Order: sequence, then C-alpha cells, then structure tokens
Amino acid sequence: MLNILLVEDDRDLANTLIEYLTLDGIDCDYACDGVMGLELAKSQPYEVLVLDINLPRMNGLDLCKTLRQIGHDTPILMLTARDQIDDKLTGFAVGADDYLVKPFEMLELVARIQVLSKRKSKLTNVLTCVDLEMDLSTKTLKRQGQLIELSPTAWTLLEILMKASPAPVSRHDLEYAVWGESIPNSNSLKVHIHNLRKAIDGPFNDALLHTVARHGFAIKPAEKDS
Repeated sequence: MLNILLVEDDRDLANTLIEYLTLDGIDCDYACDGVMGLELAKSQPYEVLVLDINLPRMNGLDLCKTLRQIGHDTPILMLTARDQIDDKLTGFAVGADDYLVKPFEMLELVARIQVLSKRKSKLTNVLTCVDLEMDLSTKTLKRQGQLIELSPTAWTLLEILMKASPAPVSRHDLEYAVWGESIPNSNSLKVHIHNLRKAIDGPFNDALLHTVARHGFAIKPAEKDS
C-alpha cells in the first residue's frame, strides 16, 4: 500500500479524498495546515506529498520550497484552484513535480500519485548518500562534515550519479553528459572517475562510488559482509 501525506485545509474535501484514496489502496496521513504538514513530512517517509497551495500558517508553495531546501526528494503534487500558467510555473520553480487544478477527477489524482510514487524528485537542492552531502544551491560537497573540492567535470559526474543513486549510470550516459559527442579520448572518463573516487572515498573507511559490472558506476552505500 502506498503511503502519502495530504496537506489540505478544506476538511470536507480532505475527508472525501482520504476515503477515495483508501479504497484505491493508498494510505493517507493528513495535515490541515502547512506547519503541521512540514513536521509530518520531516518526521517520516512518504512516497508522495499532495499539497494544497492556499494553506494557513505556511502556504503550499513555501512548504514545497522549504522541503526542497532541506533536501527532501519525495515527489510533490500541488493541488490548487489556480489555472494560470504563471501560477503553475511558480509551483514548478519551488520544486513541485506535478500540478492538478481543482476540480479534478479522482481517477486522475490516483493515476498521478501512482506515477509519482515510482520515482524520487530531481528537484531537491541537497543530494545525500549516507554521510555524503551535495548542496546544489551553494555548490558545496561534504562528507562527515569535511568539505571536498571537485573539478567542474567531477562535480558534473557526481551530480548525475547522486541523482540516480542507488541505480547505476552507464559509461555512455556519463560521457555524453560531460562531453556530448566530443569525447576527448577513451581514457578520459576513467581518469575523472579515478579522481572522483579518490576525493570522496579516499580519506574515508567506506566506499560510496562503485563500479557495477556491465552497467557503469553507482553511488550507493557500501555492501556489508554477511
């Protein structure tokens, strides 16, 4: 069963949504204002967050923006009566993944929640894996609180790997992201991966950058011996 958070101040609408979603196999926690929604979102994991824009205490846009700034990558679906393109663009700019205008069909809401639940949002400002923290807004990288300096190429590679984590990224996709069709030579990626591994893993006990046979490379926790 999917577990989502609904933040909606219209209690009658919220009750209707919760009842319908439950029948569709979606477990729904509920908050009636933005501050309560923020606390719930921070306290436990959800597959999807469904946020109304016009909320008391903290509106949905500010709630969405705050969650992204602190590193939450849970997909966010915004619910709103606003149907202007500028309003939609504002929602996407602060980190929303999808947008549904009231009134809407329940079947469409369920379909969008199910699609969003299958992926993490790529709009978070802070990417993390275990003790490695990559802040895209300030362009800083830390592991165990220690600042790590990377070349621009290494930063690009790591950002791609962190966004895909823990799934692997192919050599071809990494090369194309950095150099497009103009790859300098066959050893270029190997050299940059070596330098990236040295920077983020060398001083620490557990490796996070792994070579995945026949797939490429992945940022993921070290596998523990059984």
